[in-house]
Amino acid sequence: MLVATLVSAHGQALIVEALLQRLAALPGALRTQRLDGEIAADLFAEAGDARKLEAELRPLLEGAPIDILVQPAATRRKALFLADMDSTMIGQECIDELAAYVGLKEKVSGITERAMRGEIAFEPALRERVALLKGVPLSVVAEIIRERITLTPGGRELVMTMRGQGGHTALVSGGFTVFTGPISATIGFDEHRSNTLLAQDGVLIGQVADPILGKQAKLDALLELRARLGLAPAQTLAVGDGANDLAMLGEAGLGVAFRAKPAVAAAAHARLDHADLTALLYAQGYTGAEIVRS
Repeated sequence: MLVATLVSAHGQALIVEALLQRLAALPGALRTQRLDGEIAADLFAEAGDARKLEAELRPLLEGAPIDILVQPAATRRKALFLADMDSTMIGQECIDELAAYVGLKEKVSGITERAMRGEIAFEPALRERVALLKGVPLSVVAEIIRERITLTPGGRELVMTMRGQGGHTALVSGGFTVFTGPISATIGFDEHRSNTLLAQDGVLIGQVADPILGKQAKLDALLELRARLGLAPAQTLAVGDGANDLAMLGEAGLGVAFRAKPAVAAAAHARLDHADLTALLYAQGYTGAEIVRS
């Protein structure tokens, strides 16, 4: 049995009764169940192909900005959550914000965009961008976090709710420890993994420490944590937006593309184009009343 979780766009309540009635009339549909008023609901169906069920459901939305996440109902609750940071748990790309300090944001962001789309390899692209940051004082990081970084809505609720139910959470980023440290602490992650910018006398020297945490390292983190916690593959959840997240998303029990580049959205198990990150709680069967809000 599959469960299709429908979640309204952030700040909206779009799961109206007429929509639930259309869903219930779908061949193979068993029942619908509200999770949080008109914000989120489930459809349980006897079906064997998640992508086929999603494709059948989309026309029933009649163009409404509602996300659909389909997965086996029996294994929907997760015990391990891994997340990308830039443009996923936060709204910015930290390396682009560092580049803005030296007037190179446009140049660096162009490289970032190509790397996240998978048009160029992640590791050489990272080295190229970091080289442009030579001379930037590390002291600007705190200012950037304070003035320019915004947390993605629903992220802290997602992490704290899963932790409250005994889940383990990890921020796994191709970015830098100077950002993942404070940002992971603010959101509430159990741990963080990322790259280390090299500096001398408090100033960046334009280099990043080896080995670089990229696509393979994100996958390795999932495999390592899964083994350490004694979890089955189906008990894992991952979210990201870039090409360097694809291996991690593919290995997770549920790999979700968040506001993702086209290639990533097409390859992931599910995609979030409209809803905030609490959608990943609804997808696990949490109700609105069960979400930890702080």
